[in-house]
Amino acid sequence: MLTIDQATYDAIVAHAKRDHPDEACGIVAGPEGSDRPTRVVEMVNAAGSPTFYEFDSTELLALYKEMWANDEEPVVVYHSHTATEAYPSRTDIGLASEPNAHYVLVSTREHGNNDGPVEFRSFRIVDGEVTEEEVVVVPELTPAP
Repeated sequence: MLTIDQATYDAIVAHAKRDHPDEACGIVAGPEGSDRPTRVVEMVNAAGSPTFYEFDSTELLALYKEMWANDEEPVVVYHSHTATEAYPSRTDIGLASEPNAHYVLVSTREHGNNDGPVEFRSFRIVDGEVTEEEVVVVPELTPAP
């Protein structure tokens, strides 16, 4: 189950809508081992494509160095689908390299960058195996102990 606060949910959805018709992508970092998504990092889709996303390798390396320095890890890896349902494609599954991360997909196919609901789903992807999980949006995350 992915528990995410409303502000983080809203930030991911806003990024997906803003980048439509291209796919948006990003990472939500959190304290290592906590499973708490706390810091949204919008990334550039280096592919600049409505059907594919690719993290910029220089930007991604800089983010990982920052996360390592802060004892953080990628808790959520997200991207949008602009014309299809929010379900991992074969390419998405092949690119999934973080076994502990939640892979969030946001579909903007119905309303694009206009007002209206999106499809927001989360998956675990380990060794090519896709498992959908429940998403619980809370007003705010309770402070870590």
